[in-house]
Amino acid sequence: MSHVANILAVATLVYASAAQAQFVKGNEAVQLLPDGKKVVETPPLPKTGPAKDLKPCRADGGCHPGPWRMVETPDGLLECTEVYARQGSCRASTYGTEKRSRVWVVKVGDTWLQCQFPDLKSKCVPVFARPPANLPYDAVQ
Repeated sequence: MSHVANILAVATLVYASAAQAQFVKGNEAVQLLPDGKKVVETPPLPKTGPAKDLKPCRADGGCHPGPWRMVETPDGLLECTEVYARQGSCRASTYGTEKRSRVWVVKVGDTWLQCQFPDLKSKCVPVFARPPANLPYDAVQ
């Protein structure tokens, strides 16, 4: 096999791995309907408290100090400055192409979780628990 063919084979494997990993198996926020349409739910804003009244840190604003929240939205997987995925707080996912500190926002039953990796078996904490129980375990990935 030529050098170029080896590079193409490796690039294809990397791309395929990244594409397959851009979702969390078991995330009940994503439902595939029988007609093939996808319905995606994002975490609701709290009805009270500071998060309700704060303007989101814009994804392009340079104000985001923590890990990126990887949130499945109707527009696909996005990396967001917050779990709520409000307009302006998200940008296109760079997962698989850039290493960043990330946590994965998923729903299991009625509970929203932040997971360390795109795997429900990784360290997950409830989004809406009181601190420190809601502090996520991020990882550079």
